[in-house]
Amino acid sequence: MPRKWHLAQINVGTIKYLHDDPRMSGFMGRLDEINALADNGPGFVWRLQSDSGNATDIDVGGEPLFLANMSVWESSEALFDYVYKSMHREILIKRRNWFERPKGLYQVLWWIPAGHIPSAQDGLDRLELLKELGPTPQAFNFKTLFPQPGEDEKSDSMSPEKSCSGWD
Repeated sequence: MPRKWHLAQINVGTIKYLHDDPRMSGFMGRLDEINALADNGPGFVWRLQSDSGNATDIDVGGEPLFLANMSVWESSEALFDYVYKSMHREILIKRRNWFERPKGLYQVLWWIPAGHIPSAQDGLDRLELLKELGPTPQAFNFKTLFPQPGEDEKSDSMSPEKSCSGWD
């Protein structure tokens, strides 16, 4: 039976240097590889990208150093496994080399009807909703997952800290 809902996510960050700065090469040089890993991963549906094949040149916040990564997955488990249990984790561990430490929330998850493609502004709006109200069925995170619409039981939370060293 086809799924009625997919999980959308956006995560944002401010890079420390311009895209072509040699200090960004460890990040920029792995984008194609990491994006291909997502594209071919179990449960992957869609990701935000320009003609370049990634989203680093898409203006989502009016600041050249502000980046957004946005994708859609069949389930929270598929997204979690990609982010924290695949080679992508290596990038997370080293992110402090390329990204400013976030001053607040930088990732949000929300359910969308299967087949719907959210805009970057949709993602930014959901992130603001999460900042304003905390986790709700309309905007949440891995620590406070909500079930797909129409499901009664609350999903088990997932702890990224167990899978990633974080910012400290």
